[in-house]
Amino acid sequence: MKIIDFKNASCKHCYKCVRSCSVKAIKVKDAQAEIMKENCILCGKCLEVCPQNAKTFVSDLDRVKYYIRSGEKVVVSIAPSYLGIMDYDVPGQVVDGLLKLGFTAVRETAEGAALVTEAYVGIMSEGQMTNIITTCCPSVNDLVEKYYPSLVHFLAPVVSPMVAHGRLIKKIYGEDTKVVFLGPCIAKKEEAEEDERTEGAIDAVIHFGELKEWMAAENIILRECENRPMANPDPKINRLYPVSRGIIQSVIVSDVKDSYRHLFVDGIENCRELLDAMEAGEIQNCFIEMNMCEGGCVKGPATTKMEFSRYRARFHIEDQIEYLPSETLKDPVEVDMKKTFRSRKTTDRIPTEEQIKEILKATGKYNKDQELNCGACGYMSCREKAIAVFQGKAELEMCLPHTFEQARSMANLVLEETPNLVLIIREDLTISEFNRRAEQVFKVSRQEAVGRFIFEFMDASIFEEVLLTHEPVHRLRIKLEPYDMSALISVIYMENENALLTIIQDITAEEKELEHQYQLKMKTVEAAQKVIDKQMMVAQEIAGLLGETTAETKATLNKLKRSMLEDDIR
Repeated sequence: MKIIDFKNASCKHCYKCVRSCSVKAIKVKDAQAEIMKENCILCGKCLEVCPQNAKTFVSDLDRVKYYIRSGEKVVVSIAPSYLGIMDYDVPGQVVDGLLKLGFTAVRETAEGAALVTEAYVGIMSEGQMTNIITTCCPSVNDLVEKYYPSLVHFLAPVVSPMVAHGRLIKKIYGEDTKVVFLGPCIAKKEEAEEDERTEGAIDAVIHFGELKEWMAAENIILRECENRPMANPDPKINRLYPVSRGIIQSVIVSDVKDSYRHLFVDGIENCRELLDAMEAGEIQNCFIEMNMCEGGCVKGPATTKMEFSRYRARFHIEDQIEYLPSETLKDPVEVDMKKTFRSRKTTDRIPTEEQIKEILKATGKYNKDQELNCGACGYMSCREKAIAVFQGKAELEMCLPHTFEQARSMANLVLEETPNLVLIIREDLTISEFNRRAEQVFKVSRQEAVGRFIFEFMDASIFEEVLLTHEPVHRLRIKLEPYDMSALISVIYMENENALLTIIQDITAEEKELEHQYQLKMKTVEAAQKVIDKQMMVAQEIAGLLGETTAETKATLNKLKRSMLEDDIR
């Protein structure tokens, strides 16, 4: 099942998620980012950094609402982060608000944290482990199991406070109870629903952002709610778990007698640095509180859109708790706290040196000097990215400098080889682009032309009009008299740049050819007219001759006729 989902239409070739992912659990296929579930540690960093909101947390909210509508017994386990995150006057208003939504009971996850503290104290008292890494953060557990399997035996074999609390609630209310975890973490969802070692303890996971929207939809305002108590005993110091050093302070308050040095580390890069040191044998005899989120989980990745600082949240939590051991249930309940950790490392194919070189060549890197190692693709080096390409995690086109050079080379080629004049005119009518053909026509170099006003070369009225109206001009016939040129000009307003793209097509040769064709036609017409006139004259001459002949013939015939008549009379 997906924990983080993608909106492909919003993914815009930026690779910011790849750059932010320390373990490179994001692959790019067909220019779209995809999370590789087997590699992901659900730190949520990609959710935080995505500029297009293309990644979303898959919600259980509808499932929770269904449980409540169906009349199920639904108990919420609320992470102690609520003390620093939610907007209330007194904490009990949060309880009332949740009960109004239909929950059967509200209990603090810190109640489960108290059980975890006891388990840690027991392990430290035994002193059998060389190092102890706390296992409250499922992202830390994933990081060790998937990327530092040699250190798995240093993970405390204890479930997280959420799982401990879920099991405790089901013991108290019955196994048919639906337990909903409410917190700031997205990794808890996988721990609750996809880890066979902890399945069954938690039935759904929602985060504080979802709760805020749900309450707003139901017109529930916390500051107007009643002050109602939690259903659990006061966990006191164990409410500090979501802030840095909170686990250590909870252990110390328990007055454990141990010989371990106490360390706390948060943030993925700091965690990896410590784990690297541990692999190198530099860390010995330490109890290590490790959190994936900087400052602890008080501002987990599911709360990044909520407007508060981790510092304010920390202060609010610290100001509302008692630094004393947890109160206990009147009737203690036995809860299984064990969890066995194991290697879940995946093995990728490793390319040969020759294969790496071929991939590097495909992006224009034929020697070491051409390997920029700029990190724009999300990988620290060109070589690392080439390996990712071989493994199907990255694409050649992710090399932005190479892609840019290719695009610029093609654009320059088109710009320089076109027979048209191409200029870009700024809003103040100065020239910012001037191609080779423009240099040839205006008899000035690009370097000399850029920065000068267009009206120094031609009439600027067209440009002024387009800047004023933003309406484009297409193929307007003009005459550039000083350059003996006839042309068609197109001027297009570029809104994002507030500039004018100008294309001037030289049609001088075409105009001359048209003139030449016109002259030929006129000469042909004149010649035809002369022939017609001559033919008319000939026709008229012929007609005249025929007329004279006809008259003579007529006179002769008349004479013959009269002569014949006179003979008959005699």
